[in-house]
Formats: sequence, structure tokens, C-alpha cells
Amino acid sequence: MESETRLEKAQFGQSVSGLPARIKNYVDDLRSEMRRVTWPSWKQVRATTVVVIVAVFAFAAFFFAVDLAITRLITKIFDTFTK
Repeated sequence: MESETRLEKAQFGQSVSGLPARIKNYVDDLRSEMRRVTWPSWKQVRATTVVVIVAVFAFAAFFFAVDLAITRLITKIFDTFTK
């Protein structure tokens, strides 16, 4: 039992002591990957932004119309049964 505790402490100490090297390795890998990224041009960014905004408004109009229709339908059903 005591030897397991010592072993766990030793492993923890080794993992903590290797932390700076692992962080440096991670940052180096991150920089390498970011150099490989193909970034979109401003023209592409603007075009996709316009598409997203138009799609958001189209979906908003659609859901507004569906909500309005369902609300009126439910109101008519309630009015029919409450009279």
C-alpha cells in the first residue's frame, strides 16, 4: 500500500516535471499547423457572410409564418370548442 503511494507520487512528479516540455511541443505543433491553414480572402469572407445573413432572415421569416399559422389554427380550435 505504501509502495503504491510512493509510486503514484513519483509518477505525478515526473508528469509535472515534463509539463513545460509538453507545452512547448504543443505550441510548436500548433504553429506548424497554423502555417498550413489556407485562410479565405476578404472577398470570400464577405460573400459567405452575406449568404449567412440572408439565410438567417429567410429562416426567421419562415418560422414567423409557421408560428403565426399555428397560433391562428390553435386559436380557431379553442374558439370552436369554447362556444
